[in-house]
Amino acid sequence: MIYIKKFIDKVSLLESKMNKDVILPITDARGLRDEISKLLSDLHDSNAKKEKVEEVIKVEITGGKFK
Repeated sequence: MIYIKKFIDKVSLLESKMNKDVILPITDARGLRDEISKLLSDLHDSNAKKEKVEEVIKVEITGGKFK
């Protein structure tokens, strides 16, 4: 998560200086892309595992003392 942290720090610094543009070296941009892709992939896998778990709901209806 080094590149994500670097990006957040850089944006914070530029905001404090009132800059309007963020410029990243290509190595930082690639690293940021790779880390974001990894996070999205992990999130997708996590959500897919949750969807596979089937919740069983048991409903029991009784008539009681119906006459």
